[in-house]
Amino acid sequence: MSKPRARDLGIPFDGTPGAYNAITDVAGVTVGHTTLISPPPAAVRTGVTAILPRGHNSAPVFGAWHTLNGCGEMTGTTWLTESGLLAGPVMLTNTMSVGVVADAVADWWYGETRPAFVLPVVAETYDGFLNDIRGRHVREQHALSALAAAASGPVAEGNVGGGTGMICHGFKGGIGTASRVLADKDGGYTLGVLVQANHGARERLTIAGAPVGAEIADLRPEIPRAADAPSSSIIAVVAVDCPLLPHQLRRLAQRVSLGIGRVGGLGENGSGDIFIAFSTAALGPESAAGVHQVGMLANSRMDALFAATVQATEEAIVNALVAAEDMVGRQGHKAYALPVDRLQAVLRKHSRLLEGTAR
Repeated sequence: MSKPRARDLGIPFDGTPGAYNAITDVAGVTVGHTTLISPPPAAVRTGVTAILPRGHNSAPVFGAWHTLNGCGEMTGTTWLTESGLLAGPVMLTNTMSVGVVADAVADWWYGETRPAFVLPVVAETYDGFLNDIRGRHVREQHALSALAAAASGPVAEGNVGGGTGMICHGFKGGIGTASRVLADKDGGYTLGVLVQANHGARERLTIAGAPVGAEIADLRPEIPRAADAPSSSIIAVVAVDCPLLPHQLRRLAQRVSLGIGRVGGLGENGSGDIFIAFSTAALGPESAAGVHQVGMLANSRMDALFAATVQATEEAIVNALVAAEDMVGRQGHKAYALPVDRLQAVLRKHSRLLEGTAR
């Protein structure tokens, strides 16, 4: 039996999810993971996640990025800002593996004789508490495997891909995703978010408005970092099928910060909170004069997309926490999963549990 997701537990989230409640509800978007786990002494707890805006179609999409706090890395963003275009996948991995993953994307891109050059977009969070990060165990073939595995449909969450060794709000974290379908009056568009969650302090963890971190104060990571410092960094990828221009996508990426804040993240000094957003709406054909015909939603109609971004980000983070499982890593370090029975008890105590749907 598959593990229930956050919504299955009776957690009340705002908004209407898509069929998979995942970034892959946006038509054309595919996701693949390579998960690397090996026993001591190697203590490998890491991996790679690939998000492809149009699957294996190489046509570029409009994109933009935003950083809440910049103690992290997302490559390719200078050209993304300059051109407003994202060509190729978005890759997630650990801090020490950005270079090898970027090399793999270049090999994959040019190996399929694609028409344009690519500046790979690779983002990272630090998994060195559980993973032998200095061993740099991610290889090109692992990134290529994640790209090859990319598919539509349900997305694996928790201890998978780039999120394998991550910690979130003092519990085991990792990959999480969610989506929202807008009402017909707002265009009926679909928006999805995928996060690699490795951020936040325990005492600030808030779920559906309930002080979960304050009330589940035990199960701290063993051996804890100095003074039990917050884990560092969250990467978020936002996909939408609405016709938006790069400046509008930057506005969407900014709203990820509000979803993180709902769960208790603050963008701490040592955190790399970096977000990218793209639209899968097609660019019109290029005329002989070099002109594309493109669509643009009126700025006055963007509030529903803003709300969807906040809602899906919040749920994606909680999905990452709920999906994750206990993990023992290097030197016997251990991170505990958020216990769902105790989570439900806290929500029930604060009248925030939907009793009719909880299981």
